[in-house]
Amino acid sequence: MTTKAYGARAADLPLESMDITRRTPGPRDVQIEIRYCGVCHSDLHTVRSEWGGTKYPCVPGHEIVGQVSAIGEKVTRFKVGETVGVGCLVGSCRECPSCKAGLEQYCEVGFVGTYNGPTDDPPGHTLGGYTQRIVVDEYFVLKIRHPEEQLAAVAPLLCAGITTYSPLRHWKVGPGQKVGIVGIGGLGHMGIKLAHAMGAHVVAFTTSESKRQDAHDLGADEVVISRDPAQMQAHARSFDFILDTVAASHDLDALTTLLKRDGTLCLVGVPELPHPSPNVAVLVFGRRSIAGSLIGGLPETQEMLDFCAEHGIVSDIEMIPIQDIDRAYERMVRSDVKYRFVIDSQTLR
Repeated sequence: MTTKAYGARAADLPLESMDITRRTPGPRDVQIEIRYCGVCHSDLHTVRSEWGGTKYPCVPGHEIVGQVSAIGEKVTRFKVGETVGVGCLVGSCRECPSCKAGLEQYCEVGFVGTYNGPTDDPPGHTLGGYTQRIVVDEYFVLKIRHPEEQLAAVAPLLCAGITTYSPLRHWKVGPGQKVGIVGIGGLGHMGIKLAHAMGAHVVAFTTSESKRQDAHDLGADEVVISRDPAQMQAHARSFDFILDTVAASHDLDALTTLLKRDGTLCLVGVPELPHPSPNVAVLVFGRRSIAGSLIGGLPETQEMLDFCAEHGIVSDIEMIPIQDIDRAYERMVRSDVKYRFVIDSQTLR
């Protein structure tokens, strides 16, 4: 079937309206009419081939919320009319140890991304959510239990939400722990909300005094201006866990010195240039760790969505028509959004 989409035909061209082809649903497929699609910084990196390897035409978007409009004859988990989501994955080998453990994001063969991944469908690579509809294997479709009025703000949970939820859960963040969230942006604002809901004492780190009240409003118990050495020193050796969401190269020693013995600094941002080498002595003499985390697998992503529905958690968003996507990209580069853009997919019409 043919459907309207927005995508780029080359790295140096703006996004434009185009017609793309979607496969007819197979036996295990779910066809989804997309209502909202969040805008991730990964979309911009891929469209502009800043990470290399982009296949064109490129239709980005992996924070998808919509309604089931058709199902294959062997689909058992979904019915027509249900509200569902699709995140960053639409395929994996399903056989390797990671996949069998429900950790498809670490598929040892390589997961299939919602866009720019290999597929037999035309044009030979996956096309994402900046479009009217998508067809996905039911295993990679998620149930959405939030109320109707929150659906647009649910979309970024499919990437920003799970990217922060997964490490918080893996390191068992909860009551009695002191947890730091570095950066108050698309990822960081979700990290604050989730860590607060998990019962931790949450400290937000920001370089900007102007974000202090925002951080408190999001659920932070304390706010530290990381440019102020005195404020940083006041928290030395006191954190159980710090989630660093900043995707720019920076000094990790300033954060590892804040960890307790056996504390962990977890990175979820991938900088364009490497971080300066950390001081190994800080790690050795406190049995501290620097770790990394990707998104979550399908079971954990569903768990995150259910947790957020139970606690009334959604992203803070600004809705845009698809025609404003290039302007939104430029604003995103300047961090001029609180805190995620979401496309109203009806504007594709």
